[in-house]
Amino acid sequence: MAAAVAAVGMALGGLGLVIARRLTAPAGGRSYDLTIRGVDSSGERPIVVLDRTPATAAPGLYCLILENGGWARLSHDVEDRGPGLVGREVRGEKGEGLAAGERASWSGIYFSGPQDAGLEAKDVEIPTGVGHAPAWLITPRGTLSSTWTIHIHGLGSPRAGTLRGVQVASDAELTSLVVTYRNDGEGPIVGTGRSELGAAEVDDVRAAVRFARENGARDVILFGWSMGAAIALQLAVEHEFRGIVVGLVLESPVLDWVSTIRSNCARSGLPAWTGALAIPWLDVRLLARNIGLANPVGLRSFDWIARAGELTVPTLILHGTLDTSSPLDVSTRIRALRPDIVDLEAFEADHTMSWNSDRERWRAALLSWLAPLVVA
Repeated sequence: MAAAVAAVGMALGGLGLVIARRLTAPAGGRSYDLTIRGVDSSGERPIVVLDRTPATAAPGLYCLILENGGWARLSHDVEDRGPGLVGREVRGEKGEGLAAGERASWSGIYFSGPQDAGLEAKDVEIPTGVGHAPAWLITPRGTLSSTWTIHIHGLGSPRAGTLRGVQVASDAELTSLVVTYRNDGEGPIVGTGRSELGAAEVDDVRAAVRFARENGARDVILFGWSMGAAIALQLAVEHEFRGIVVGLVLESPVLDWVSTIRSNCARSGLPAWTGALAIPWLDVRLLARNIGLANPVGLRSFDWIARAGELTVPTLILHGTLDTSSPLDVSTRIRALRPDIVDLEAFEADHTMSWNSDRERWRAALLSWLAPLVVA
């Protein structure tokens, strides 16, 4: 009996190790899990034919990232192309182009770079404690504003994903700094290349806030996407930035890593409770080192339900009702706890795809919220 219990314990511990390693895995290649079934070029614009899935059949603006390196931006509307198939009109292409049989990845990242989003950017480097982190500096009308927006991408996503928000900040005539951080695939490589879920990455974004201040920013608004929101929240409560961070825009935020880990286990087909098995591997120093982390994450410091009383600046949360990665109910709870400073806009969308589901409402909500914070 004791041997059986020990065996079960070892198996569960091993599962926790696998979950923790997968969550913190070094930045890697994209999964090309869609096959282009056909391309109809008979109309004014080509129509790409894909297998019908909840993602490919969702109205909105999305992108196909092709295994051959190409990009295809797709229109909002969905056509029925027969049993199990949908058609999406192609609004723009980059690279080698579309062809039947090509492998592709479905993405909410709609722009491959600033120029693709109609933005003029200057490449700059942020000096951090682990090396120089590349960033884009985007100045609407060529003039630096006194309020800057700093855009922080999420885990496993490139900085280009934040350009959806940068467009709106530019419409508000705000300077944008689009940052990278350690081990994200573009920033400095540190140690084993694993993510520390914001615990170490926050140091690099802190350096970006200091860079903004040194280059003319009187104050900043932090735009955080998914894990980027977890980083933004850490900075917003730091004493150094009191009166400097004047607002938070959080898209599909990670407000509690434990809830997020459980949700992602369920998303991948495991029981949600298995997420708890990963927690010791992330929080106990010896176990964290065994998965390749230099230090434990300290998940408790990322629990913003418990820390809601520490929030002091206006916060806008944009979140999808279909998000199975960062649960909407956590955003709903923090809104209920802090209705004095937290606004929540819900969209019928999956994780980080609120903009894609309803670009105009997303833009209008953000511009309206930004207006009182923007000082000429």
